[in-house]
Amino acid sequence: MPETQRQFSLVAGEASGDLLAGLMLDGLQARWPAMKAVGIGGPQMLARGFETWWPQEKLAVSGYVEVLRHYAEIAGIRRQLRARLLRESPEIFIGVDAPDFNLDLEAGLRARGLKTAHFVCPSIWAWRPERVVKLRAAADHVLCIFPFEPALLEKHGIAASYVGHPLAKVIPMAPDREAARAALGLDPQAQVVAILPGSRRSELRHLAALFFEAAALMLKSRPGLRFICPVLPNLRAEMEQVLQASGLAGRVTLLDGRSHTALAACDVTLIASGTATLEAALFKRPMVISYRVNPLTWRLVMRRKQLQPWVGLPNILSGEFVVPEVLQDAATPQALAEATLAWLASPDRVHALQQRFCAMHAELLRDTPTLCADAIQKVLEG
Repeated sequence: MPETQRQFSLVAGEASGDLLAGLMLDGLQARWPAMKAVGIGGPQMLARGFETWWPQEKLAVSGYVEVLRHYAEIAGIRRQLRARLLRESPEIFIGVDAPDFNLDLEAGLRARGLKTAHFVCPSIWAWRPERVVKLRAAADHVLCIFPFEPALLEKHGIAASYVGHPLAKVIPMAPDREAARAALGLDPQAQVVAILPGSRRSELRHLAALFFEAAALMLKSRPGLRFICPVLPNLRAEMEQVLQASGLAGRVTLLDGRSHTALAACDVTLIASGTATLEAALFKRPMVISYRVNPLTWRLVMRRKQLQPWVGLPNILSGEFVVPEVLQDAATPQALAEATLAWLASPDRVHALQQRFCAMHAELLRDTPTLCADAIQKVLEG
């Protein structure tokens, strides 16, 4: 097909997918300068000339209640999108993360003869292994952000490529702690704990008060500690209420977002399980990972479907407990305080961990745009 007629379609359902898709578009546009990219995307994609058919915000809902509330609209968008793609027949459809939306769409398109790829392997290695069947039906090729994933997918008959993790490019190999502290008005000599109870309202409900109780215990042991806590603007009012109730108002500085600045500035972080733990590792910061969910959800979903002994990405990537995980019933204020303070008392242990995290960073740092283009070219050439 002449280059002027090339059309690729992408769907990225949330901000993290928009970042990934933006990097992919850099690689695709360098490889095929006259290409046209259409579908559903956000500001990173739009800045690269992407044509979005629906606002990305229509898909960016999370939590069972929110998804149910918007289900009819989202399902309608998927039906209309599928029909339009079958009419226009792009050379390839690439679903970027958002597996609940994209995998069914990919499978339907692939069954009708369109080539498909999926960017970001669903975490079948952590939980919900049944998704591997859906992934095999959906994607001609999977672009993976963790180095161990292609070999795992190959065992299930799924072609895959490792393209690196985009955060490894965003976060510097040697973060500037002094500059981060200056930006936040922190004493360069102070011992600073970053509290990151998550970015979702449900996480705040389960973890924020718990983390602040742990901070209060830490202050009793080390009165000079400084605490910083990034919070999204839409959650700030709720976080201020929790902080006030904890008795720590004035002792914990709430930041408007700026989680990367907080991680660069801190000595240790008490952090909710999730992508933020990988960010903390790339900032070379010791951490204590914690998580709490509804007890019934823990018993029926998390414990029953968990496939590995670790939940934190730094431990999963290391294949061992390099940082402590204090979860569910074990997550008491006392246990969290003791585990966090232990890092401040162990500089040699911190140094060894930082060496591990440097090696991890190097492994995740790849030329993601070019590797994405290589993988897509493989699919196009059959």
